[in-house]
Formats: sequence, structure tokens, C-alpha cells
Amino acid sequence: MSLSPTYFVIFGETVQGQRLRPSDWAERLAGVLAPYRPAGVAGGHISFSPYVVPRQVDGVKAVVIDQRLRDIEPLAWKFVQDFALDNQLKTATGPLETIKRA
Repeated sequence: MSLSPTYFVIFGETVQGQRLRPSDWAERLAGVLAPYRPAGVAGGHISFSPYVVPRQVDGVKAVVIDQRLRDIEPLAWKFVQDFALDNQLKTATGPLETIKRA
């Protein structure tokens, strides 16, 4: 049994190979989900949730979503799933060290 967290990664690239616009999409998405935090973890003046973090993955702008978000707020989890689907974005799921862009 693995103790490594599982992540859902949304890449800023469509399945057709187009880059997602605007260029700050990852920061905007993570900002919307900033209130969702582990119990007892307070947010700072401006900070992202530790469950939803914008970063580069495999050389592409992405948002890394810890699947524990689903446990604390199922509607937020549905929101990120729908965002990826509606925008036809590439995604990956698994331990972060194994995530690669398809």
C-alpha cells in the first residue's frame, strides 16, 4: 500500500494540442479554490490552498490538485473535473512523481 498522495493534474493544453488562454489560467483556477484547506490550516493574505497549486509539470503550466480536496468539498472536486472536461484539457492522475503529460 502506497502512502504517497494521489493527484489530479490539469495541463494547460487541450487534447488537440492548443495552449489554454489566458496565460494566468492556472493561478485563477487555484485562486478560486484557495479557501479549501486542511482543517486547522489558515490562509495568509494571498495564498493558494495546499490542495490546489499552480506549477509547471513536464514543461507545461498545470494545476496540481490533491485528491483529498474531494473529501473536504465534493463540489469543488466536481468543479475542477468539469473545468478540465469543458475546456477539453489534458489531465493525468496518480502520484505526482509519476505524472507525465500525454
